[in-house]
Amino acid sequence: MSKVYASATEALDGLLFDGMTIAAGGFGLCGIPELLIAAIREAGTKDITIASNNCGVDGFGLGVLLESRQIRKMISSYVGENAEFMRQYLSGELELEFNPQGTLAERMRAGGAGIPGFYTATGVGTVIAEGKDHKDFNGKTYILETGLVMDLSIVKAWKADPSGNLVFRKTARNFNPPAATCGKICVVEVEEIVPLGSIDPDHIHLPGIYVHRIIQGQHEKRIEQRTVRKREAV
Repeated sequence: MSKVYASATEALDGLLFDGMTIAAGGFGLCGIPELLIAAIREAGTKDITIASNNCGVDGFGLGVLLESRQIRKMISSYVGENAEFMRQYLSGELELEFNPQGTLAERMRAGGAGIPGFYTATGVGTVIAEGKDHKDFNGKTYILETGLVMDLSIVKAWKADPSGNLVFRKTARNFNPPAATCGKICVVEVEEIVPLGSIDPDHIHLPGIYVHRIIQGQHEKRIEQRTVRKREAV
């Protein structure tokens, strides 16, 4: 069966349900699956738990699912660029599970690798460690973190071939590879689908065994924080 679908709506057909869990790749506005996010909003799926480094910004990325009140819980490491996220969290409308950034990435990777849990020193002695198992290794304390296995992964890549072998572009290779592996089903949006065999095997970042559905589309690629220097006097 072909993995290539004509649109984000078609690629998500039969996969969405209320109360589901989703792993979303990207970092801020870099490498986010914006077309799939828009299709989830259009579908109206509710009470979603999303694992992602952050929740986009107001009005774009995962932020649109906050505005439509479709997200029940976020598993994230950074939420500082989204005023609606802050408002919903402080008002008790949104549940938040904070994770150190590396821990969140490793939880995704572990889930994709079939590893139920791992010990890390990150977070020891902080609120992150509360209620978690502690164990000493070589005189140092570590806490137990669990691997994440989600109902669905949505990711963004630069190129794919029809088998789903993926190439990510530069910093867009952030949370996308681990997020792709930890979903029971992985749907990926790409900028270009190239013929089978045209990607050098050594250049493949994620093998197609993890990818179930692919769409190709146009992407907005917004700049999250534009910084310019003052014009110098001539």
